[in-house]
Amino acid sequence: MKVNGIEIPVKAVEYELNRLIRFHAEHGMQEEQLRAELPTLKKKAEEQAVGTALLFQEAAALDLAVSDEEVEEAVDRMRSEAGGDDRFRAILHRQGKNIVQLRAEIKRGKKVDKLVEKVCADAGEPTEDEAKAFFDAHRGDFGKDTQVRAQHILVAPKGKGDEAKAEALAKIKAIRERVLAGSDFSEEAAAHSDCPSGKQAGGSLGWFSPGMMVKEFDEAAFSLPVGGLSEIVETQFGYHVILKNDEIPASTPEFLEARDKVMDLLRHDRRGKALAQHVEELRKNATIEQ
Repeated sequence: MKVNGIEIPVKAVEYELNRLIRFHAEHGMQEEQLRAELPTLKKKAEEQAVGTALLFQEAAALDLAVSDEEVEEAVDRMRSEAGGDDRFRAILHRQGKNIVQLRAEIKRGKKVDKLVEKVCADAGEPTEDEAKAFFDAHRGDFGKDTQVRAQHILVAPKGKGDEAKAEALAKIKAIRERVLAGSDFSEEAAAHSDCPSGKQAGGSLGWFSPGMMVKEFDEAAFSLPVGGLSEIVETQFGYHVILKNDEIPASTPEFLEARDKVMDLLRHDRRGKALAQHVEELRKNATIEQ
């Protein structure tokens, strides 16, 4: 895409997409829903990349003062986050930049920030009543799914034939019998699992929510009691035995628990609408090539 003859880098669209995904994830959208919404989010990311380019072009044309102190403050923060001057300069080198180019980029970004604040100055703050009404209408969006913490042992067939499957099945059956007889699950996973989690973490998969694992594994893990050992579970990866370590039940927060997230969401929506309206005006006088 080009905006007024200037090409938009692919990285700019990727940045907007990642920002959208991160924002929605932080405000309660579950992974399965994010995957379903991905085509819509990609389209929105392209639109936002065009909008960002228009804002950068407008900010460059306006007399928006950015002091050297503001730029140096940003540089110092980046240096600190990088872990010191040597690491900071190494990062710049990997990115193919020098400190002069970085300062220029920061100054352009600060100009856009000032433009956005100017455009959104009259957006206003959401009221407590508006936040409460929004929460009541979208209560389910702020809840958390059941989460499970589990370990597993995977034995994958060493070939595609029935004989390879039979050997893998016999091996996982023997492992399960040893665990039932008192053998340590983590040690069995470290010694015999074909999943990297075996040697790395005793087969631990950490915490996961419904839909994060393949269907057969998911159903088995969530149906087990805490401390329970599964029957042998067959998936596309091979044969598994699952040990369920813990579970956190699904929950729906009360308004006061979710208030800050709701206010942030509504605030973001108001500012977004004000900015979108401004960008739409810029679009009318812009040449956009797809």
